[in-house]
Amino acid sequence: VLKLSPAYRASLAKELLASLDSMSESELQTLWEDEAIRRDDEIDQGSARLDPISGALNRARARRK
Repeated sequence: VLKLSPAYRASLAKELLASLDSMSESELQTLWEDEAIRRDDEIDQGSARLDPISGALNRARARRK
């Protein structure tokens, strides 16, 4: 699979992920909107953990190793 072109792998990955989804596009959209509102509320209330992008990127890079 890794020898396939990046475009083909992306297409294949999209199809595989879609095959796992049992929710409609509108249901997923609603869930993401609800999540965005929840996160925005946490920021407004001061309970969200906000990190500079540099810290977030460093943690993401460390997880990949």
